[in-house]
Amino acid sequence: MTDPITMRPIGVIRSPFQTTLGMPIQTVAAAGVEGTLEVFEPFAPGLRDIEGFEYLIVLTHLHQATEKLEVVPFMDTVSHGVFATRAPARPNRIGLSIVQLVEVQGRVLRFRGNDMLDGTPVLDIKPYVPRLDLRTTERIGWFDQGLQRLPSTLSDERMK
Repeated sequence: MTDPITMRPIGVIRSPFQTTLGMPIQTVAAAGVEGTLEVFEPFAPGLRDIEGFEYLIVLTHLHQATEKLEVVPFMDTVSHGVFATRAPARPNRIGLSIVQLVEVQGRVLRFRGNDMLDGTPVLDIKPYVPRLDLRTTERIGWFDQGLQRLPSTLSDERMK
């Protein structure tokens, strides 16, 4: 199956980040950074009952990322296959961010944990439900050592 799949954005991210250089690389490292998600008018009915959730999974199109199959991730110094990383440089440039919902104002969701660029197209929003989404594991590959770098690691030019 190599036929293209067409998706349309349901909204857009508004963020203080105008460029990828120096921005947080994961939402957990950007817990206090706020952003907004504006849902486009035709999709507004899909927001009904969303205020009942503390966390949301936001799927985005990483519109300024490149496409690569091997990368040196931000939290490591050696190359890995892109599917063994969370690097933005990937074949379909799909981003996943788990954000904390702060407030719903009509079609605008204010959230914390912003690791997205201003203008990022939003493909979907799903509620985060710990009993469905949380998994406990000891096998996390190269991240076992890479996570030590997370608190001080920001995005740089390596994904261009």
